[in-house]
Amino acid sequence: MPAPIERADHLVAALGDAAAAIAQALAATPDWGEAGTRDGQHHSDLAADAAAVAVLDDAGLGVLSEESGRHRPERAVTVVLDPLDGSTNASRRLSWWATSLCAVDEHGPAVALVVDLRHGTRWTARRGAGARRDGEPIRASGCTALGEAIVGLNGVPAGHGGWAQYRALGAAALDLCAVADGTLDGFLDATTDELGVWDYLGATLVCREAGATVTDAAGRDLVVLEHGARRIPVAGATGDLHAALGRLHPEHGGSA
Repeated sequence: MPAPIERADHLVAALGDAAAAIAQALAATPDWGEAGTRDGQHHSDLAADAAAVAVLDDAGLGVLSEESGRHRPERAVTVVLDPLDGSTNASRRLSWWATSLCAVDEHGPAVALVVDLRHGTRWTARRGAGARRDGEPIRASGCTALGEAIVGLNGVPAGHGGWAQYRALGAAALDLCAVADGTLDGFLDATTDELGVWDYLGATLVCREAGATVTDAAGRDLVVLEHGARRIPVAGATGDLHAALGRLHPEHGGSA
């Protein structure tokens, strides 16, 4: 049985407040271009991060953020935060970018919230209690055959993997949530150790609570609270599809 989530309502409220603060900060940020602080970091990333970290800190939570690292590691719950997943898309107003938050306690991911910041769609999950999109329960598509699957990709594979179609949309958190609600059938990270835990953890809980399978292509634990750690998430609506996608990655001798 899943471990109980202490203060679940408090965590849900805190994640929602942080997401609202991010939206307000972005609305007040005129320049969404690169900040010059490090490669790929935008002014929008920094503004969103500062707003979210302040809210989460006031709520008594630790934070592991893509943009600013680890805060308050001694606290019992750490929120893994990507304040703006798909910031390159956002800077060019391509409509696939999100906020991802996942509260992690001693038992692992407990509560997740992923918000599509362009369209307002919200995916939520509580450990052992299912997943929802805009309040409605969701389930993965049930697709089992790779040749029938619509697959989201991160990175560029070496060749065609045998799927029916693919999409490379540019925000892993949203790609994985699309697997959870059946919009996509699977997701393959075709890179090697480029995605941080903030890119996938919230959406991984959403996927698993919706019946999808998500693992690291190299067999490592996806739950890692280290800023420098990188993983290779692979997701499938079913175990069969997940296994077929996993075999495509070079970690298993494939050519993705």
